[in-house]
Amino acid sequence: MNLDSIDRIRSILDARFAAREKAITGSRKVIRASANGIRALHRGEWDKAAGLIGEAGALLEEINNVSADHPEIKNAGFVSDAAKEYAEARITAAIFRNDDVPTFEDLGIDPVPYLHGLGEAVGEMRRHMLDLLRDEKIAEAESTLEEMDKIVDMLAGIDYPDGMTNSLRRTTDVSRSLVERSRSDLTATVVQERLREDLRHF
Repeated sequence: MNLDSIDRIRSILDARFAAREKAITGSRKVIRASANGIRALHRGEWDKAAGLIGEAGALLEEINNVSADHPEIKNAGFVSDAAKEYAEARITAAIFRNDDVPTFEDLGIDPVPYLHGLGEAVGEMRRHMLDLLRDEKIAEAESTLEEMDKIVDMLAGIDYPDGMTNSLRRTTDVSRSLVERSRSDLTATVVQERLREDLRHF
């Protein structure tokens, strides 16, 4: 039996293990930086948010470089989760700033985590819409709801097996329910505002 092959296998697995450990650590940092960036967006801390989201992007690029020779790591769930969180942060930032929403090519990630990030951005938009309603910015809230609607309609048109899209249907269903709840909240606020205006006239 030729044991040289075992040594080569060990060398390959050592390299794969080292890449995996770096990717796991990096993915956690991407998720943390993305989440903190989104929180900063909700507080209106634009510069802080940009710095944190930029940090997440740089970390994700490092993960891609580390796993370039290891596709099994690049396609692992923890890397996909990190890419999804980064996509959510970048998409949310663009929508809050009224910028063009970046594409998956712009972000350098796979389409599937991008779509999930797009779906989860709907939740951040709902929170933003409620903040606008509290500030009595009805027109801006209506515009936000329209964008949420567009995202859900687009996601609903992605009709592929769950195995290919990592259960995108579930993300789409959750997003749709958030849109309907948001529509109800907006309608209630508009009705209350009209009643208030009517009372002022009396």
